[in-house]
Amino acid sequence: MKFMKRTHTCGELRESNIGESVVLNGWAAIRRDLGGVIFIELRDRFGLTQVVFEPSYNSETHELGKKLRSEFVISVEGKVRKRPEGTENFALPTGSIDVMVDHLVILNYAETPPFPIEDNIDVHEDLRLKYRYLDLRRPEMQKNLLLRHKMYLLTRQYFDQNGFVEVETPILMKSTPEGARDFLVPSRLHKGKFYALPQSPQTYKQILMVSGLDRYFQIVKCFRDEDLRADRQYEFTQIDVEMSFVDVEDIFEMVEGLMKVFYKEVLSIELETPIKRLTFDEAMEKYGSDKPDLRFDLEMVTLNKVFEKSDFRVFREALDGNGIVTGIVAKGCGDYTRNQLDVITDYVKKLGAGGLIWMRVKESSSGRDLEAPIAKFLTDDEKKDLISAFNAVPGDLLLLLSGNKLKTLNIMGHLRLEMAKRMNLIKPDSKPALLWVTDFPLFEWDDESKRFYAMHHPFTSPKVADIPLMDTEPAQVKARAYDLVLNGNEIAGGSIRIHESNLQAKMFKTLGITEEEAQEKFGFLMGAFKYGAPPHGGIAFGFDRLAMLFAGKHSIRDVIAFPKTSSGFSLMDESPSLVDETQLKELHIKIKQ
Repeated sequence: MKFMKRTHTCGELRESNIGESVVLNGWAAIRRDLGGVIFIELRDRFGLTQVVFEPSYNSETHELGKKLRSEFVISVEGKVRKRPEGTENFALPTGSIDVMVDHLVILNYAETPPFPIEDNIDVHEDLRLKYRYLDLRRPEMQKNLLLRHKMYLLTRQYFDQNGFVEVETPILMKSTPEGARDFLVPSRLHKGKFYALPQSPQTYKQILMVSGLDRYFQIVKCFRDEDLRADRQYEFTQIDVEMSFVDVEDIFEMVEGLMKVFYKEVLSIELETPIKRLTFDEAMEKYGSDKPDLRFDLEMVTLNKVFEKSDFRVFREALDGNGIVTGIVAKGCGDYTRNQLDVITDYVKKLGAGGLIWMRVKESSSGRDLEAPIAKFLTDDEKKDLISAFNAVPGDLLLLLSGNKLKTLNIMGHLRLEMAKRMNLIKPDSKPALLWVTDFPLFEWDDESKRFYAMHHPFTSPKVADIPLMDTEPAQVKARAYDLVLNGNEIAGGSIRIHESNLQAKMFKTLGITEEEAQEKFGFLMGAFKYGAPPHGGIAFGFDRLAMLFAGKHSIRDVIAFPKTSSGFSLMDESPSLVDETQLKELHIKIKQ
């Protein structure tokens, strides 16, 4: 049936429209029948407006209105009136008026939906994903997608104003596996050969710098075949950025400008810059993470000097093996029961710790003392220095770990977050905690394969002073790399790139990539460098994660229109799915049973 062309949206009418004849289109969100008068809250993405079917006003329309049920699609024509005193709904922008219906057209009937089309529903996420078209009708989900849309616009406006060019890069590209697994696409015309979906436009954006574009950005889809979680999907969106003739400070300035725009335009917050910076080593020692959450203190303390002469076997073994003794002070938690202490001990053991050392700070005749199973193994000076290192007072609880440096710091970092939750240190109204983490190691060693891998990617430039160490002590080489962290989430990462062929060849050699392999995988990029590549660098934002944090959500699935489940399955359209045997034959593929 033909609908009437709307004059207003369902979020638009106000008292200034009283007396006007209007047409509204939308979904019947809520139906109430009060003594023969039918009230319908009509919904579209702009809001809700109450429309009224009253037999004494229009008996014919009222009779038709009796058929209406939840999610019917309707078109109504009527007159705007002021709601009777005492019936206003001031929670709605349209809550002081309603529309008396003169004419109704039922455009589509609807079955009873499997869950209410409203916010704050207690429904399993799988059901929401199966009926995603219904889930997306909910105001909360539409608000999330509109926020994402606004951030898209702000991104494009900001980079355009700063002289950047948006360039689309290929979705079908060469497979250069270095990091996550590629998604492969078989070629029909080239038997036995495959394209790959890009994990990142990394090589393309570097070639755009060689091409003289100078400033590039792109809002781009990327694909990685890796285990999924709340902040990770097979396909995700990046804000991809690259700049020529720049150094780290130029990248930081550009990114901080964009973050100021986001905070001002999306959250009405004036972000203070420059953003705090920590080196990788500082972040690990103080917070046990290269993406620390700084919304609360609970800073870790390295205790190697306190125990440098210790005879306690656990500490002695750690220090003699170039390891670390580290700890945190849980203020006011000295009354933890033995059961509570056993729970957090089990927590760190599951993360790989041999155990957890705990100590209660108590009053004593001499001022402050420690109550702990290991207290008898500590000297008076060690106890005094330990209390002083934490600035601890009676009633506090000290938690210590020792062992291999990075592993122990990482476990203590997890315990820091766990204790923050238990102590309720993260407040809903906490200020945004932004942080640059810099000076990452260029390489990380993998015990299983007995080789170095690039911590970021193989095109990351080492610090100039560290280049000689690439041949002798690769583990000591620092990268000109940086991550931007927000509330304990990495939201962007980048680096100054290698732009010279010989240094890129040295990088590949350190990674155990032969000249033949390098030529096969990256020959086009190294060839481009030979024709005059400018110094360049860039960064890429995880846009889904960024939108999630600005929307105040805990899963990127809430800010993606059609996400996959944690097993990589699309419940709505049931993909991945089987394909026809003819298609497989055309692609030269045979499925083994």
